Amino acid sequence: MTSRRTPSSRDRDQAPTQAPRVEFEDTTPYDAYVRASTLATLQRTATDEPGEYMFLVVSQVMELYFNLIAFEWRTAQRFLREDKLGEALLALRRSNDHFTALNASWVSFRWMTPPDFNAFREALGEASGFQSFLYRHVEFLLGFKDAALLRPHKHVAGSHYDELVAAFEAPSLYDDALAYLARRGYDVPTAALDRDHAITYEHIDAVEDVWVQVYADTSHGDPLRAFAESLTDIAEQFSDWRYRHLMAVRRAMGAKVGSGGSAGLAWLERSLLRQAFPELWSARTRI
Repeated sequence: MTSRRTPSSRDRDQAPTQAPRVEFEDTTPYDAYVRASTLATLQRTATDEPGEYMFLVVSQVMELYFNLIAFEWRTAQRFLREDKLGEALLALRRSNDHFTALNASWVSFRWMTPPDFNAFREALGEASGFQSFLYRHVEFLLGFKDAALLRPHKHVAGSHYDELVAAFEAPSLYDDALAYLARRGYDVPTAALDRDHAITYEHIDAVEDVWVQVYADTSHGDPLRAFAESLTDIAEQFSDWRYRHLMAVRRAMGAKVGSGGSAGLAWLERSLLRQAFPELWSARTRI
C-alpha cells in the first residue's frame, strides 16, 4: 500500500513549469521576512566620502555578527546546562563559522590610508567601536568582566542594557563548560565552580590539570576532545578579530588617540594580550 502525498500550496505554486511570481499586493515576501528595505535605510552618513559609507556598512555587518555569535553561545550554554553536549557542539561550531565570516569583514578596510580616514573621522564625533554593546556582550560571554564597561550603555534603547547586565552577572560560556566537565566526573576545583561570575575569569592551575586529563582520556572524534577544540577555536578566532582590529587601526590612524577618547592603538594592544579560556592554552605545554 502506498501513501498519497497531498501537495502543499507552496508545492503547487512552485511547479517546475511555472514562472516566478513577480506581482505582489504589498512588499515582496522576501523583503517582509529579511527587512532589506529597512536595512537599506540605516546607512546615514555624515559626509560624502566613499570611505565613510564603507566604514558604516561594515561596522553594521560586524554588529549583526556579534549578535549572531552571542545567540549561538547562549544556545550552547543552554544545551550544556541540559547535559546535551552534541547540540552544544553544533552551536559552537556554527559560531566558529560565523567568526570566520566576521573576521573576513576586515578585508574591506585594507585600502584605507590615514588621509582616507581623516576625510570623515571628525564627523564621527565621539563615536567609537569601544561603545558597542553587542561587542561587549560577546566579551562578557567569554568571561571578560569589568563593571565600568556597563556604564556607557545605560541609555541604549530597548531592553539591550538589561540583557547586557544579565550577561555580566551570569556564568560565562567557559563557566558552563567547566560545570559540564564537573558533572562528567572531572575534578574541577570549587574555586572555578563557585566563583563570582561578575569578575573576569583568571587562570587556575587545577583547571589546567582538568584539561590535561580530558586530552589524556580522549582521542580524535571523542565528543569531549571536540568540545575542547571547539572552545580553543573560539578563543583563537576572537584573538584573530582583535588582531585584525588592531592592524586596521594601525593602518588607518597609527597611534593617534581613539575617537572615543581611548588610548587607541595602545588600548587594543593591551586587550590583545588577554586570552579567553586560558587553561586550554597552558595545558598544551603539558600534554
